[in-house]
Amino acid sequence: MNDTQRRCAIYFRISLDPTGEGLAIERQREDCTLLARIRGWEIVETYVDSSISASDRRARRPAYERMAQDYMDGRFSALICYDLDRLTRQPRQLEDWIEAAEERNLVLVTANGEADLSTDGGRLFARLKASVARAEVERKSERQKRAMAQRVARGRIPSGVRLTGYDRSGEVVPEEALHVREIFERFIAGDSLRAIAASLAERGVMTRRGASWNPSTVRTILLNPRYAGLASLHGAVVIESGERVRGSWEPIVTEATFDAANSILAEPGRKMNRVGTDRRHLGSGLFLCSVCDRRVRSHNGRYRCPEGHLIRSMKQVDLAVLSVVRARLGAPDLVDLLDPEVSDEATGAASETADLLRRLSNIERDYDDGLIDGHRYAVAREKVTSLLREASARRLRLTTNDATARTLSSRDPVAAFDLATLGVRRQVLDTLIQVRLHSAPRGRKTFDPSTVCITWRSVTNA
Repeated sequence: MNDTQRRCAIYFRISLDPTGEGLAIERQREDCTLLARIRGWEIVETYVDSSISASDRRARRPAYERMAQDYMDGRFSALICYDLDRLTRQPRQLEDWIEAAEERNLVLVTANGEADLSTDGGRLFARLKASVARAEVERKSERQKRAMAQRVARGRIPSGVRLTGYDRSGEVVPEEALHVREIFERFIAGDSLRAIAASLAERGVMTRRGASWNPSTVRTILLNPRYAGLASLHGAVVIESGERVRGSWEPIVTEATFDAANSILAEPGRKMNRVGTDRRHLGSGLFLCSVCDRRVRSHNGRYRCPEGHLIRSMKQVDLAVLSVVRARLGAPDLVDLLDPEVSDEATGAASETADLLRRLSNIERDYDDGLIDGHRYAVAREKVTSLLREASARRLRLTTNDATARTLSSRDPVAAFDLATLGVRRQVLDTLIQVRLHSAPRGRKTFDPSTVCITWRSVTNA
């Protein structure tokens, strides 16, 4: 083919365009268009990728991918780009274009005159430049990783994209922090990820990026240790000398709240049950069978013992429980139901958690020092992690949930209880009472309240 008869394409790329004015693209366009005119080539298409890196193999470049397909379809036989690293910084991708130049007579040139894949010297230069560029990317990545690890180890505020609830300097953003606390409290109280996301969306609450909340974004909030003031690296809490590294920023939730949420997320039932683990009824999984002490389940408007000992009308039982609880919430001595002192059992759970964290740190150190192999490390870590989840869950059950405390300490506890979500109402019930269901007397058509045995969890009688 006569070189002056070639149909050519031009590819432009800029990694970041902070102003959105596209000035860098225009500079590339001017030089590349001039080169095409000098060579007498017909420009058949231009391809532009803006604010996309060529270093990340995972990053998709729509214009680049369309250009590669168009070349395979024979739309052009020459390609111009401003500089070789505008086209690619991946040696593997470069080899594809070199192969096209050698086997299919593609002419690929750069406007800065540094590379021409139609010559062996140009191909050598291109390969060397791509290798150097790739090495620099890897060195930069390693420097960034080390800097990040150093900041985390010192409890410094992480750099990069700001976290919902905090500004870039690490200061709490009050309005966003309220939503973060709500997410943790409602989830611990029993609300599902989907229900929490739907509630935020219905009230017009948006994420920091201006998007609607969904179960995935809610889960991301719950999994982030930084909300409890804990330093983290790659999503895991940083542990040194058996202690969690605490950050220099103000926590939005307590460590106990964070541990509780993550214990719930780690429950096997949440992973195995594809239809979700939402509690849709007041007493399902909460009220007990008086015969076997197993938690009852809901089915077709009834509470059923899993062993078949009893079947009770859900509506009647719920009304009986709610009437008793509402009456107690309206009493002036409501505060007496909550023990302000931390129990010995709660203290023991906290101590056990600390011991398990130290064991986990020792396992990590032994693995790093080569004292245990990968298999023993995995087995030991899984065992201790499982025990840690159980201890954290126990710690949760022995402390009053924030949403529960807010309901009970409100100016009108009854109204607060009635307006609360199902998850919060269940948490209040679980904090205050234990409900055991007895079978209904045979032959009696009217509901007997005495078959719903309510035991208060404090020294104060109902």
